[in-house]
Amino acid sequence: MAIVDITVIPVGTGTPSVSEYVAEIQRVFHKYEGRVKYQLTPMSTLIEGDIPLLLEVVQEIHEVPFQKGIKRVCTNIRIDDRRDKENTMERKLQSVQDKL
Repeated sequence: MAIVDITVIPVGTGTPSVSEYVAEIQRVFHKYEGRVKYQLTPMSTLIEGDIPLLLEVVQEIHEVPFQKGIKRVCTNIRIDDRRDKENTMERKLQSVQDKL
């Protein structure tokens, strides 16, 4: 299981607010309910699941601003793909909590 931290940045929106695009991206995640776990944060979205499916999701949400008429999109992704033991968002947070 992998965790992806993704930020989709529509360029040239005419306004500093991007919440309209973030909301539309969150709707895409609803289509993957039960197959991909996701968590919206103030700066990005975290998604968790099998890497082939996560990459499919990444491609789909990268397209959202284009579908809304934006001509340029920058998407930043970080992938944490640990294969020696279970890797989940909760496990990573619990590991830190255990050390506090």
